[in-house]
Amino acid sequence: MITLDAALALLADAVTPLAREEVAIHAAAGRVLAAPVIARSASPRSAVAAMDGYAVSAATTVPDAPLRLIGESRAGARFAGCVGAGEAVRIFTGAPMPDGADRCIMQEYATRDGDLVRFAPGYGPGWHVRAAGSDFEAESELLAAGTRLGPRAMVAAAAADRAMLSVHARPRVAILGTGDELAPPGSAWQRSDAIPDSVTHGIAAMVEQAGGEVVTRSTGGDDLNMLEALAATLVAGADVVVVTGGASVGERDFARPMFAPHGLDLLFAKVAIKPGKPVWIGRARGTWVVGLPGNPGSAMVTARLFLLPLLAALQGQAVAQLLRWRHLPLAAPLGATGSRETLVRACWDDAGLRPIAMQDSGAQHALVEAGWLIRCPAGQPALPCGQAVAALSFTPDA
Repeated sequence: MITLDAALALLADAVTPLAREEVAIHAAAGRVLAAPVIARSASPRSAVAAMDGYAVSAATTVPDAPLRLIGESRAGARFAGCVGAGEAVRIFTGAPMPDGADRCIMQEYATRDGDLVRFAPGYGPGWHVRAAGSDFEAESELLAAGTRLGPRAMVAAAAADRAMLSVHARPRVAILGTGDELAPPGSAWQRSDAIPDSVTHGIAAMVEQAGGEVVTRSTGGDDLNMLEALAATLVAGADVVVVTGGASVGERDFARPMFAPHGLDLLFAKVAIKPGKPVWIGRARGTWVVGLPGNPGSAMVTARLFLLPLLAALQGQAVAQLLRWRHLPLAAPLGATGSRETLVRACWDDAGLRPIAMQDSGAQHALVEAGWLIRCPAGQPALPCGQAVAALSFTPDA
């Protein structure tokens, strides 16, 4: 066995990002940038009004003195002339400031009489103008390569005025649940020794959230010949194959042997963590293969620790980006750790992290409330309420 840190270091060193491709900005949400996004123009491109009001020359404007209105400026329809002494232009929020004007006086201070406007005393001190380039200058890097295009990043990408973006290809992921006992949800009740295949559905949802594309999700029984043939199909059609179950040492545990005829080269096998010790990662015919335990708790914990960083690295992100451990307080005491590093599932409330009561690796219902993993070194003593611990969200930051 190797340590969690050692396994993650091996993964970080071994993964090469997938090829880049150009996609239209309307199809880029959730993708990871393969090249920086550079602003085509400044924002704003010229000085604009920050309020509805009147554009004037500050030096020639005094309270109660009439100014002649010579036009108006709206966003998308600027005033084409120049504002001189004794003149004003009606202006609206976001509209370009006319030449000769350097101040926007809020409409609340204005009194109009036909083409004349006066301003009440006290209309200062704000000038209510956004300077050209005050948000960003032309040729500024708005988003770095490796940025995942979440909602806020999409605003910046669009503001750069780029119709096409360079992104990494989405990892194609095949998911296989192994075990004679597995049955599709909705049918397991018809067979006394069957259980619903729950894990592959959780893994599929995790893959989709991570920007991957699930190309196939299937189950296979404990028949080595059949699984070897299935493995050939899976590695030929995916960038990553995730196989769940059959990761122990039983006589019918075929998760790894099924890939042996296809040149399985292990990166690591078994990690000194609890739950999830049997997790392994390797490559077969150039395709990444991730072996997860069959127990739902163990499978989801190890998928969070290893599968998500792998998918991120294939999309040009650093493994460390998916493993941002935070120091958060305990809302309840935490028991001592045994001989292996332990990942304790926990939930968050107003007082901090609260370890959930059910830590059994086979628990499924308890996963619903387990939004966090608390990292506990081997041999750690019991910790009191309020103690800060290293914690990882089950849902990575955008």
